[in-house]
Amino acid sequence: MRVGVLIVELYLPGCTSLKGKRSIVKSIKDRLKNKFNVSVAEVDFHDLHQRALIGAAMIGNDPKHLNRMLDKLVNFVEEARGAELVNHQIEIV
Repeated sequence: MRVGVLIVELYLPGCTSLKGKRSIVKSIKDRLKNKFNVSVAEVDFHDLHQRALIGAAMIGNDPKHLNRMLDKLVNFVEEARGAELVNHQIEIV
């Protein structure tokens, strides 16, 4: 069994409040959960209006498949409205 972990750092240029940030981050998290059936959480930068760090995890047997699926998550996040992908990291454990 393998665990694939994705960490995504986002810049939220239009956010001027934590309420606006929560709205964008929640939308991204919910869409990732529904579309890809992964576990997702905001893991850092909770008090900053224009930055977010989101973590996602999935379990599987084939590391290549996990890597492909996590790449799809990255592509999905890149297209999210209201957020710009700054950095991402994929790790297969």
